[in-house]
Amino acid sequence: MNEDIRIHSWPCSYYLDSGKQWIPGKLSLNSTGIRFTADKTGELLVDLPLSGISEIKKESSNLIFSSLTILEKSTKHWFSSLQPNRNVVFNILEHFWREQLLESRGAGAEGGALRTSKGKELTGILAGSQRSLEDTAKVLQHQGEQFDNIMKGLNKIEGDMDVADRLLTELESPSWWPFSTKLWKAPLESKPKEAAAPVSEPKDQEGILLRIPVIITHRTDCSARPGRLTLGGSGLEISDCRGQVLHTFQGRDVDDIRVHSPYEVSVRQRFIGKPDTCYRLLSARMPQAMPILERHFGSKMQFLEDALGLAAARKSPQVDLGNSVWQAGMG
Repeated sequence: MNEDIRIHSWPCSYYLDSGKQWIPGKLSLNSTGIRFTADKTGELLVDLPLSGISEIKKESSNLIFSSLTILEKSTKHWFSSLQPNRNVVFNILEHFWREQLLESRGAGAEGGALRTSKGKELTGILAGSQRSLEDTAKVLQHQGEQFDNIMKGLNKIEGDMDVADRLLTELESPSWWPFSTKLWKAPLESKPKEAAAPVSEPKDQEGILLRIPVIITHRTDCSARPGRLTLGGSGLEISDCRGQVLHTFQGRDVDDIRVHSPYEVSVRQRFIGKPDTCYRLLSARMPQAMPILERHFGSKMQFLEDALGLAAARKSPQVDLGNSVWQAGMG
């Protein structure tokens, strides 16, 4: 496998079937595949391209230990003792695997027959999910109409009860009571109208420039979870996989954006007297977002360690900031 930009690595153990034992080592992910290297010998025991993976699952070894399995054709690879935890590793690996399958749809027939078939399979699954969501939306809409009809019926019943109550009150009044008929003929006292609340004009919504799936880590916790990053003209928005907004950064709120690699950035807002708000975002499509972040937050971008080479390319006058800086990350 060609050398690619390293995205992430995790300490773990790999089950070597030939030796019937668990080998401690390090599982690493790059833009095109995954590897496992033994700690003691430094031997490369696993070298899998993402396009060759058929399935990634959470399983248990010996019905006790939580493990992660990767299916390659008919071979199942077992990984356990994953750090910081299994969910983090699973979310990141599955994200890049799915994105690889989606990209394979546009690949040519040369050397890409397997990737294309997997892309079509995933597309079929997504299409089925979309149809299910559409059917659910239709059912919810029908139920909403039923609730509206019920509310209309309740309002009519309430109005009829008010009329009946007034008539009963008038019939029960003594004949000598002088106000028995005038009471209901008198005009109802009109309550002073409350000052109408000023209608707030909708804020001008800037057009969405880019929306990509991301893996979100908040502050220093270990619960990396899938979500979505939306870039607009006035800032950026981070939401979870259900579309619920987690945080919105306006342009003036962002104090710095640290670039760890072409696939990973950290967005931070500083505060005095309380912890900073910081989100770490990892995505296979992050190279598409980098030029937009460059245009809007160029002076706040900080390149760290693995991204130092990209920073040098960014300062080169021969490089087009809009496209060429992130070609290494876009494969």
